[in-house]
Amino acid sequence: MNDERKSREELLQELQFLRQERSRSEAFLDERKRIEGELLERVKELNCLYGVTQLAQSNIPLPELATGIAELICASWQFPESACARLTIDGQGFATQNFRRVAACQEAQVYVQEERAGSIEVCYLDERPEADEGPFLKEERKLLNALADLVGRIVTQRRVESQMRALSRELIRIQETERQRIARELHDHLAQDLSLARMGLERIWAVQPAPLNCKAQADDVLGRISAAIGAIRNLAYGLLPPGLSELGLVDTVVRHCEEFTQRHGIEVDVYADGMESVCLDFETQINLYRLIQESLTNTRKHGAASRVEIRMLAAFPDLLLRIADNGRGADLDRCLVKAGKERRMGLWSMRERVRLLGGKITFRSKPGAGMCIRVEAPLTRTRRERQKAHPDR
Repeated sequence: MNDERKSREELLQELQFLRQERSRSEAFLDERKRIEGELLERVKELNCLYGVTQLAQSNIPLPELATGIAELICASWQFPESACARLTIDGQGFATQNFRRVAACQEAQVYVQEERAGSIEVCYLDERPEADEGPFLKEERKLLNALADLVGRIVTQRRVESQMRALSRELIRIQETERQRIARELHDHLAQDLSLARMGLERIWAVQPAPLNCKAQADDVLGRISAAIGAIRNLAYGLLPPGLSELGLVDTVVRHCEEFTQRHGIEVDVYADGMESVCLDFETQINLYRLIQESLTNTRKHGAASRVEIRMLAAFPDLLLRIADNGRGADLDRCLVKAGKERRMGLWSMRERVRLLGGKITFRSKPGAGMCIRVEAPLTRTRRERQKAHPDR
């Protein structure tokens, strides 16, 4: 009897122990499940912040950027299937397609340079179980604040870049205006005055020939005046290419390259395809012309090349420009660092002009392998499309 009672007590103890172990195991599994859930939420938050950063670096327009951020926000919240979001920047809203402002909503303000510029709203369209802090997690509030801060910094950066582009555009515009003024002054006044002076001397010497002992000096004076006139006209031509508006970009480039070959002995081949069907405004033409001009100048000064090839291709929606030489090439990284230290304007000017056109420029070179410059600039409507839209013009 005692043995049976003892055995029964042992079984009860063992059963109690097993129940405790089971309870601890369930508690452990619940804790593990909770931790895994939190880790998954943290991974979604990190993916959201990383995705926003990647979108910002892609340089897409602000409407696409803001809409993409709203979609990333929804995917990162606890219940993405019923989440919706909206970003408001400078009074303009960018939202997911299912956005609707409801009671279950949390909001964070976006500040740009310490001024309120908008907000981010996240809502749940379906009813969710209420927790102490509402249907949203505390971590989601922290993520929303972090996103608002990140969006504020992105908008700030874009505004600064926009202001810099505007200033750069104005700087280049002023530079071109000043070049045109100087070119006209040189051509219309100084060159003409020297031409009149030369003609006056020629008439004087035609009426009263110079003595034999002064003939060589007189010829030298006329020669120097003629050389000065030629140099001034070349300088004026470099500052303001004549005929750019009348002849167009291709013909003006061909003329410049022919004169460049005559002056410096470097052969330049120009190829153009599809350019007759596009209509470029003066700003685009002058910037592309300056790019070619600067490239040829760099080739002459630093490239030691004997041949340059220029290709222009109008392949809507882009205009492609490729300038390649057979010179000695260069270590581009070293050259860019040196140009920055010595404050050289050539490379900066080329990059800035392409950026103002909304395009991109790439440099490819290595010692002994020449230099290749590739430019992609967006095209506006073609001349044929404009004629279809306005047949009376």
